[in-house]
Amino acid sequence: MTKKTINIGLIGYQFMGKAHSNAYRQVGRFFPELPVDVKLHTLCGRNLAAVTKAADTFGWENVETDWRRVIANPEIDVIDVATPGNTHAEIAIAAAKAGKAVFCEKPIGNTLQEAEDMLAAVREADVPHAVFHNYRKAPAVSYAKKLIEDGLLGQIFHVRAVYLQDWIIDPNFPLVWRLQKEVAGSGSHGDLAAHLIDTARYLVGEISEVSGLLHTFIKKRPVVAEIDDKLGGKAGTEMGEVTVDDASVFIAKFESGAIGTFEATRFAMGRKNRNCIEINGSKGSIVWDMEKMNELEFYSDQDPDGQKGFRLIQATSGEHPYAGHYWPVAHIIGYEHTFINLLADAFTNLAEGKPISPDFVDGYQNQKVLDAVERSSNSRSWVSV
Repeated sequence: MTKKTINIGLIGYQFMGKAHSNAYRQVGRFFPELPVDVKLHTLCGRNLAAVTKAADTFGWENVETDWRRVIANPEIDVIDVATPGNTHAEIAIAAAKAGKAVFCEKPIGNTLQEAEDMLAAVREADVPHAVFHNYRKAPAVSYAKKLIEDGLLGQIFHVRAVYLQDWIIDPNFPLVWRLQKEVAGSGSHGDLAAHLIDTARYLVGEISEVSGLLHTFIKKRPVVAEIDDKLGGKAGTEMGEVTVDDASVFIAKFESGAIGTFEATRFAMGRKNRNCIEINGSKGSIVWDMEKMNELEFYSDQDPDGQKGFRLIQATSGEHPYAGHYWPVAHIIGYEHTFINLLADAFTNLAEGKPISPDFVDGYQNQKVLDAVERSSNSRSWVSV
């Protein structure tokens, strides 16, 4: 049977553009049963030379410098928004109005109002939508979801989540766009805590109330002279104001009765990308750390006395979600595969007319928590989500 071709228009070619490009290129290779053929149709960026080079590297057939022309192209089925946050809403809403499926990086908007407008747009247009909360798709995280749903942890009491990095701790690190509120919306809060919130919601459920603090350690930095595709860039001689948070901490109450602590920072010296969540229940606990993404620690109180302790599950076999699509048992997969797994699910659901998960509803729910924490930090009080 001939598969339907899905033509992709990707807006953005830097860090996230590379991750998305690789995923579109590989998804059909590792998931040959996919009911559609994915075609890298058009890559869009403002710098023609740079976007052409990126397109040549990843195999895109066409390049564009104006996202409006990508949306207007009748051949394109999916618009993927992988640009800085201040352009997400405008592009996504226009794509929805044009009848395109809309995929978007997280957080979907820079503000709660933008997220609400984006969700309303895809609902009104009745188009498919997805958000790239890719850590859900690590085999160990998806397997943790199964353990929880099967009742192996019992009643959930605690969620303990941290996302720790140190890449801007040098005061001479330049003022890249991720440190400017008018472009990024927030700092570690929207960039890192957004992932913690989504993973916690995915595993435990909705958050009802928060009390938080956002803090900026370095107020001024050298203005960036040249950016790169690895979060950094070259510093210029002038100084500019940092307008986002360097660190985000909050405590939370879940609708289920569980409580949680969340910390996201770019000032944890020695931590490069420690995205870690621990969940404690009445029957057991789980621990997952992105820096050891193929491993899941599991403690069961049902084990015999004398044998109790955290066991290490290598989530690399066919029994674990997604893992069987790649290598033999114990041959680990990496960061890039979480994007491939997300797209495999998205395109399967797209072909079957089912909702994609995670989608703009998840993006909106995550944004509600982000917004509540920011309001709590400003008011120094508990805030309802």
